[in-house]
Amino acid sequence: MKKINIIIADDEELFRKGIRFLLERESNLNITYEAANGKELINFLSYTEQSPDIILMDLKMPEINGVEATKIIHKTHPDIKIIALTSFDGKSFITNMIDVGASSYLLKNTSPKMVIHTINEVYNKGFYYDEKVLKIIHENINSSSGKRIKIDLDKKLLSKREIDVLELICDQCTTAEIAEKLFISPRTVEGHRNNLLLKTHSKNVAGLVIYGIQKKLIEITPDFNI
Repeated sequence: MKKINIIIADDEELFRKGIRFLLERESNLNITYEAANGKELINFLSYTEQSPDIILMDLKMPEINGVEATKIIHKTHPDIKIIALTSFDGKSFITNMIDVGASSYLLKNTSPKMVIHTINEVYNKGFYYDEKVLKIIHENINSSSGKRIKIDLDKKLLSKREIDVLELICDQCTTAEIAEKLFISPRTVEGHRNNLLLKTHSKNVAGLVIYGIQKKLIEITPDFNI
């Protein structure tokens, strides 16, 4: 079984130790490092030979906060997926973290089961949004602030195959599942995914999902569950 390597970044040592104890009970989860602030985290990533798959990122930390650390790490290590794990549930906090490249957003009062589920979803699919986060994304798209997503759905922008791949990404399909459904290789799927990121100016797969919501490739309904 492939281990998911995780870093916990939080300035509260008691919380770090508690979440570490919880996660290491799972056979597929491995905690590789703990950071007490964003600066310590970034320094560690600059010299470690083994980057993590996922970082659990608090927002309010000394030296460098979680939003700034996410922004920096997204540029230097774009393959690392970041899950915000914080006490702050305000719309502005959620919006900022998604804007700088976070793949998911969790509150510290969420259930242990949900934390583990989110880690696995983000690792396998690149993103995970609960109903509250999806609602905020939808509100931003429908408001004037949503205009910051500048690309319009132009038939010439995306090829038919790229749209097929984007729709399946929005349906929460993994790379292997997309390859099987479209009768193409996983490497070809990755190529289309990279082209989509470039063409839509998205930071990551989570950004592609936001793009898909904006362009009505997926609809937010009362029974929508992602």
